[in-house]
Amino acid sequence: MGSPLPRDPIADAQRNWERHGWGEVAAPMAAITAIMRTQQILLARIEGVLKPFGLTFARYELLALLSFARSGALPMNKASALLQVHPTSVTNAVDRLEKAALVVRSPHPTDGRTTLIELTSEGRTLAKRATTALNNEVFGQSGFGNEDVEHLIRVLGDFRKAAGDFTD
Repeated sequence: MGSPLPRDPIADAQRNWERHGWGEVAAPMAAITAIMRTQQILLARIEGVLKPFGLTFARYELLALLSFARSGALPMNKASALLQVHPTSVTNAVDRLEKAALVVRSPHPTDGRTTLIELTSEGRTLAKRATTALNNEVFGQSGFGNEDVEHLIRVLGDFRKAAGDFTD
């Protein structure tokens, strides 16, 4: 990241929206734009921590998901659903992780149409190391206060639920 800007460009955009007669949507525009910018900042931090491990966030998420599975393996379609990404994205991540010997594909023992993704011991070790780094360098130093975190979880969870992301 470069030097901080002297003013908040999102606040400037909100004022511009108001000046152009869009006052009723100026605050939501600013909030959404701020969320998008925050996502960029957080992703850059996460990717910076994961880069020495040879991982992107997408690949890390898949390794972490598999490390939480009881057997260390999941069907590819279930991984896609749980990660909330298109199956092609999972296939691409598995291709890269398999080349790095961090996961292996195997046929499902009872469903010949399904492929399992399984962590290798190297993948499990790398997932643990990367998680420790993320916990220490990003999640443990998020820049959000404890009350803010709880508020964000509630507000964003409510939004995601209303958007059909999940049900209780």
